[in-house]
Amino acid sequence: MEVEKVDFLSVHSQDIERSRRFYLETLGLPLDTDRGERGFEVWAGQLCLSIWNPAAAGMELGSSPAHVALHADDVEAARAELEARGVQFEGEIFDTGVCHMAFFRDPDGNALMLHKRYAPRD
Repeated sequence: MEVEKVDFLSVHSQDIERSRRFYLETLGLPLDTDRGERGFEVWAGQLCLSIWNPAAAGMELGSSPAHVALHADDVEAARAELEARGVQFEGEIFDTGVCHMAFFRDPDGNALMLHKRYAPRD
């Protein structure tokens, strides 16, 4: 098997309308496909996020602990903008020595972060 690319990342939501407001209005991601109450898809740069409620299909609902790293040219400014829109961050901006990261969650508890690499890895 040869994998050419990742088509989308599935994001669970128990409240599609709340998630739609968060991803479209709060984060400002562009809508790709709207499936009404079944869910929707948005673009985060090159990555398509498919937000849906697996419980509606008889599957287990759960939040993802694996962070989706959203690139921001200025993590501090992007964080301030999202905080002004009501997003709560987990701790201060983390500096690894090669990148800045600011951790937060969507309304369903899925892990997200703002990320900016500013130096090459050693």
